[in-house]
Amino acid sequence: MKRFTHLLSSLLLPILLGAEKPSLEVIEKQLSRPILTVDQSLEEVQVFCESRVPDVPEFKKSEAWLKELARIRLEVLDKIVFRGKEAKQWRDAKSKVVWDEVIEGLPGYRIRKLRFEILPGWWAPALLYEPKKLLGKVPVVVNVNGHGGAGKALDYKQIRCINQAKRGMLALNVEWIGMGQLRKGVVHYQLGQLDLCGTSGLTPFFLNCSRALDLLLSHPNADPDRVAVAGLSGGGWQTIFFSSLDPRVKLANPVAGYSSFKTRSRHFSDLGDSEQTPNDLATIADYTHLTAMLSGRALLLTKNARDKCCFAAPHSLPPLMEAAKPKFALLGREKFLRSHINHDPGTHNFEKDNRQQLYRMLGDVFYPKNSDYDWKEIPSGDEVKTYDELIVPLPDDNLNFNKIALRLAKGLPRDPFPKRRTTPEGFRRLASNLLKETTHFTNYKTKADIIAEEKLEEVKVIHRLFRFGKEWSSPATEFVPAKPKGSVLLVGDAGRTQLAKEVERALAEGKRVLAIDPFYFGESKIRTHDFLFAILVAAVGERPLGIQASQVAATASWLREKAGTAVEIRSYGPRSSLFALIATVLEKKAIGSLEAHDSLNSLKEILSNNWGANKFPELLCFGLLEHFDIPLLKSLAQPIKINLLP
Repeated sequence: MKRFTHLLSSLLLPILLGAEKPSLEVIEKQLSRPILTVDQSLEEVQVFCESRVPDVPEFKKSEAWLKELARIRLEVLDKIVFRGKEAKQWRDAKSKVVWDEVIEGLPGYRIRKLRFEILPGWWAPALLYEPKKLLGKVPVVVNVNGHGGAGKALDYKQIRCINQAKRGMLALNVEWIGMGQLRKGVVHYQLGQLDLCGTSGLTPFFLNCSRALDLLLSHPNADPDRVAVAGLSGGGWQTIFFSSLDPRVKLANPVAGYSSFKTRSRHFSDLGDSEQTPNDLATIADYTHLTAMLSGRALLLTKNARDKCCFAAPHSLPPLMEAAKPKFALLGREKFLRSHINHDPGTHNFEKDNRQQLYRMLGDVFYPKNSDYDWKEIPSGDEVKTYDELIVPLPDDNLNFNKIALRLAKGLPRDPFPKRRTTPEGFRRLASNLLKETTHFTNYKTKADIIAEEKLEEVKVIHRLFRFGKEWSSPATEFVPAKPKGSVLLVGDAGRTQLAKEVERALAEGKRVLAIDPFYFGESKIRTHDFLFAILVAAVGERPLGIQASQVAATASWLREKAGTAVEIRSYGPRSSLFALIATVLEKKAIGSLEAHDSLNSLKEILSNNWGANKFPELLCFGLLEHFDIPLLKSLAQPIKINLLP
């Protein structure tokens, strides 16, 4: 009976108050009114990120630079690459290698198929191009590939490996995670699922290179003083990232594979994927630092003049060379830093011209006294094998990001204070502080400028521009009845333009209504490459989820001060509901209740749905599931009423 009475009231109230509220069509029109200037959100996130990217420091003495280089290396490895308990365990794990068939009958070399463990249970296929006549120690080259679907079977990669073997080198052709034989069930944006569990999703990418070099150097003819890494695009990223952090690499040739974070914020093609933009990297180093860290070794930076994919020479190369040149000069190694700009074909490639530059660099660095060394490519196109011919058997239960994350999540969340005895209230206080740290929650100083206002029937409509600190702006539309009976703050995954029915409902209840688009949603959403900018925000040391929760909390605090009563938040969608819930936990003074529609019941649903950062970047907040889940967040919000609705 009570339920029927409530339903009847909800149906009659709009009729009784019809004269005091605008129509649904009018509400929709008001919510659709633009408040932000064109690309205002883009400009704000660009400035935000750029201001947090460190510059490479200047040094007058080589000893000081070498000390700084060592510090950066250790910090990136410990705090970024091997972050989390499981990542540290993987780092120390012994990798297994299984050798398979050998392809013989080739001119001067053979191809040995093998697989190795990236981490326990996750196998990667590889091909070793081995010269038939090996005398003494010879150079070794790890050849990594980028986002080519064929992976290790790419013809230009095969030709590169063949040419290295014909020159007497051991060439390892390594498959990359998410490509070739490792495409099944793997999208690199899923690495954020490991981040959510508190274990760096970057770890497998680094170990893929590290384990490959381990097995290559285990060859009895491998020369540890002559080690090279080379690759295109995503392979170029692997080359610079791995080589800068592993001193075993003596020569690196990244081809069209990366640029500075500052460059990326202005050139959308360069923004980079999840592994290229790991959480908090820019709090320690930019890619300019990683480039300069090759100063004690040899580096060939290859770019393409008309690259429409990414990392085109005109904008990406200068900042890297400007960072590297002084450091190579400081160590007296100017001749070991080279750059090459490809003009034929000039597109995104590792074709003949670029390959020959690599062969030349290999000769100059590894065979400096060999006058017979010829850097011109040896024709080998007719030796290229098909994809099927190069298949290496892999286990049927081979792991991937999602499988690992689901396994990690079984023991999560775990008690963040297992040895600390405290009262329930004391626990809530400690856990709330940890939640602030995890999400990087900020107590923003808030202004709400009036952009425009008008009277509709008995409801005043105010279009506001909220300013949070000196960094962010969010548009909002406020509906104020003549005699408000409380306040409602609306947020939704689809943005405020889609909340007309929700506004109508709240007005029918006599409520003051504020619909806002926080960072990344609605009108605040960046028009292009939006999720890549969200990833970049995390790379420079912040968390999109924390920014969103902080903005909602600050808005609720402003609204409470304005209206004089606690604010009711109503959220619509799993993403909005999560940051609204976090805001409710951390801003109890201003928020009186939360009604969350289409809310997650557990963060583990992110994993069971196999969501990636390309769709839900803020949900993959580093370490959130390690200590928190939705039931715990609800508990921390006590005594505030939380209603999670389907």
